[in-house]
Amino acid sequence: MRGLLASIGVFAVIFASAAGGNGRSWLAGDHHVHSEFSGSYPDAARVGDIASYAIGSDGIYPIARNAEMAKRFGLSWMVATDHGGPNLSRLHYERSYPALLQSRKSVPDVIQFYGMEMDTPGGDHASLILPITPDERERLLRLESTYASNELYPHDPARDRGTLMLDALRAMDGLVPKPLVFANHPSRGSKFVGDPEGGHTPSDLRGWNDTAPDVAVGMEGAPGHQAAGLRQGTPEKPIRGRGLYRNLPTFGGFDVMTAQLGGVWDAMLGEGRHFWITASSDSHRNTADGGEDFWPGQYAKTYVYARRDAGDILDGLRQGRIFATTGDFISALDVTVSSRHAKAVMGETLFLRAHSALTVTIRVRQSAMPNAVGQRPRLDHIDLIAGAVTGRKSDPAAMTNPTTKVLHRFTARDWRHRKDVYTMHFVVKDVTSDLYLRLRGTNTPQGEPDADAKDENPWNDLWFYSNPVFVSVKR
Repeated sequence: MRGLLASIGVFAVIFASAAGGNGRSWLAGDHHVHSEFSGSYPDAARVGDIASYAIGSDGIYPIARNAEMAKRFGLSWMVATDHGGPNLSRLHYERSYPALLQSRKSVPDVIQFYGMEMDTPGGDHASLILPITPDERERLLRLESTYASNELYPHDPARDRGTLMLDALRAMDGLVPKPLVFANHPSRGSKFVGDPEGGHTPSDLRGWNDTAPDVAVGMEGAPGHQAAGLRQGTPEKPIRGRGLYRNLPTFGGFDVMTAQLGGVWDAMLGEGRHFWITASSDSHRNTADGGEDFWPGQYAKTYVYARRDAGDILDGLRQGRIFATTGDFISALDVTVSSRHAKAVMGETLFLRAHSALTVTIRVRQSAMPNAVGQRPRLDHIDLIAGAVTGRKSDPAAMTNPTTKVLHRFTARDWRHRKDVYTMHFVVKDVTSDLYLRLRGTNTPQGEPDADAKDENPWNDLWFYSNPVFVSVKR
């Protein structure tokens, strides 16, 4: 990365979509939404008897209600991801899938995918997203009944092996079209980064991605349950904090694996992995109804550059045409890395000759309308972050990329804007080795995101993160 810090001019141009045509635009969505079918077995003697399963005892809203609120808060797509559990594959087949079909009819403006929050063998939860196909119902029944770790009762310890999750991913990888898997709330139960007794470990994430790189494509950068700090706590029910993270905090609402500069996500990107981050609601019960959650799209959004087509949305998620934001902070983000003869956007790779220069063009659209609490948050700064790509690590538990750095911090003196569009450029001279480039931005003056207090108001601490553009140097 010799010469990586050499740079010139920052200037403004008129916003235009850098990613090209094809009828695509930035479509907001949420891949982690619970309905009333995320319930519980209140009678221990009848666990596994789905006739006794208490609908609405955890998630409380019908699927169609979630879709209606998703539409209200500007989402174009969402995924129904109810919990698994003893014999719940049959419940989903018999009851939640027909409810999803009805929701698709009643709220056609929101593309609604079928899936589940999978209780992954040997790990924490993950969003399983199925393509919309004639046999999607049978596909979920087969995958859930065969691989979900809590499907059997009494519990079978053999169902909770990491190797079984790899078998599940191989099975998913063999489907046409392929589903997608995103690891949910990666560090929620962790006492330290990489805690094997906590959430997902770096070894888990690498193992998944190695086994099925077109299926296991990422993780929640910003987990749900962000409204937890807004609830009034009591001694019997204390405030649990953003994301319901029990030990490690979130940082600006983002998981430490994403938020730590040079941390786990950067370590994986430094291997050249196509591994993307998202944001979700994990909606169960809205804060207005005494819960700790926001509606789908009310606070967090995952934007995908895609046509209003289910297949192209999944393609955008698979290929990394994604950015994640909170608080309706921004509504469009184009990052183009170009040389004299080629260009690449989020999720892509720019190929260039050694000692060439590259130009990073950033166009950000701030949301034109106030967010759900009537605010219009403004940009404080945007960081252009770079790290070296050095190839796969011999240690699957590796958690750092020491080459990662803030290449440039853009502030109001660096950009010009027309209406709600901010445009800026940065030139890197004499690029001699492979690297990746990504962005983060905030409405706060924090240089690095602060650890979140349990009673923090999430609307005052907003961030967005882009996914990376890779640069491959021809030697």
